[in-house]
Amino acid sequence: MNAVLDLHVQTTLHSPGRSFVLDARFVSQTARTALIGASGSGKSTVLMAIAGLAPQVRGHVRVAGRALLDTANGIDLPARERQVGLVFQDYALFPHLTVEQNLAFGLCRHGKRPGEAEQARIDALVQQFDLQALRRALPRYLSGGQRQRVALARALAPQPQLLLLDEPLSALDTQLRIRLRAELAEMLERVQVPTLLVTHDPSDVEALAQSVVEIDAGRVRLKSAA
Repeated sequence: MNAVLDLHVQTTLHSPGRSFVLDARFVSQTARTALIGASGSGKSTVLMAIAGLAPQVRGHVRVAGRALLDTANGIDLPARERQVGLVFQDYALFPHLTVEQNLAFGLCRHGKRPGEAEQARIDALVQQFDLQALRRALPRYLSGGQRQRVALARALAPQPQLLLLDEPLSALDTQLRIRLRAELAEMLERVQVPTLLVTHDPSDVEALAQSVVEIDAGRVRLKSAA
């Protein structure tokens, strides 16, 4: 049986005065895995490598046996072909687009209007994430919880094989974080898409993950059950 996620990613990032070497390897058999570690340990770089957004990555990334990257065999799919959904820490919604237009972005290339199938998918997500009253609203008028739901729905719009969450709760105040953590746990359970979650909060791990991978200075140090 193929692992949910099997990866070994290597890359070197350069900035003035320093270099960072990532050499991370792990296999996950669970639907929801938390990637933990100190700030600067390489957590987000692992997500970018999986998504095809990190530079000059070597190694392999396999999702349910499908190779997104396998440099030994000449495979390096572009980001748009990897079937990976990514939710950034600040949600990265397009401020000039409505909720519905944000959802359509991942489905419609080059700004084309949604076709019948794409519109049906958008309508289903609007219903699933309780966005009916917000579909024509701009992101600046949304609450933190509403922005989270829109970002998650947008990431899921193309029906990805894997969902990547980059500290989606860290920018929120404590009370809102507690409430949205519970909502996120319920949404992930409902959509049933394999998920890799980057976090530094033990409460996120307890509520959202089934296994834990700890990374330190670009290398995996520990893998355990949540």
